[in-house]
Amino acid sequence: MDFSTKLNALVARTDAALDALVPALPAAAPAGPARIHAAMRYSLQAGGKRLRPALALAAAGLGGPDATAAALPAAAALECVHTYSLIHDDLPCMDDDDLRRGRPTCHRAFDEATALLAGDALLAHAFLIVGEGYADRPALAAALLRELAGAASGARLVGGQMQDLLAERAGGEVAASDLEFIHLNKTAALLEASLVCGGLVAGLPAPALDGLRRAGRHLGLAFQIVDDVLDATADTAALGKTAGKDARAGKATYVSLHGIDAAARMAADETARARAALAALPGDPAFLLGLADLMLARRS
Repeated sequence: MDFSTKLNALVARTDAALDALVPALPAAAPAGPARIHAAMRYSLQAGGKRLRPALALAAAGLGGPDATAAALPAAAALECVHTYSLIHDDLPCMDDDDLRRGRPTCHRAFDEATALLAGDALLAHAFLIVGEGYADRPALAAALLRELAGAASGARLVGGQMQDLLAERAGGEVAASDLEFIHLNKTAALLEASLVCGGLVAGLPAPALDGLRRAGRHLGLAFQIVDDVLDATADTAALGKTAGKDARAGKATYVSLHGIDAAARMAADETARARAALAALPGDPAFLLGLADLMLARRS
């Protein structure tokens, strides 16, 4: 199976898992829950690259096809956390965007309060998916929940988002080390968790889990640097979200600190470090290496 075919198959399996695991109430259900579930599904089903689930499933695949199948609940939970973070990031009190994944953001399609609650519900539902999906393997469930909660916590994803907002309020004047802190947490934490969760499902030994964690950190930084370059060079139609917002908002980015060419070189360097960590893993990491290359070469 070639790379594109395998990636498309993993995305299709992720979408099917999300459809099965995220609630959809019938028309006769109470209006409140039905509206929240509609908003949750609206944002989940807007498309997206499904990179986090793909990374989790590919890492699990190092343990064989049965491990890939077993990782589907974890992959769906990771996408729920990611989508919650996007819904909240787009809110007027945060990054204030009207477009995500090529269509109106959740708060534009519904309203601010509904979007806020839909994000809350997706975050909570992620933990429900893991708890129920691995109830027969309590040690694995506990390890996955720790990994997911740690990545989504105030020390990681939320903490990085807070620091990013503070930097923006300060006029974007931050040191390179502060910018790295923001994106090791706001961006890299969930990519790191995706790889580690897949490795946990596969039952990989501690050294392999450490390698996955290192790869995730480097992939996360590369992903963010590419995002910053695309925001400065691509158009809104290609991105599926509003282009050029970072510069207009005076945000600190890898482009604002280093320039486009240097930032592109940094992304390539981080990807090379990720590839080195992935290449040392047990099993066949070829598909994971392909994902690293895809993330560097992406245009949206």
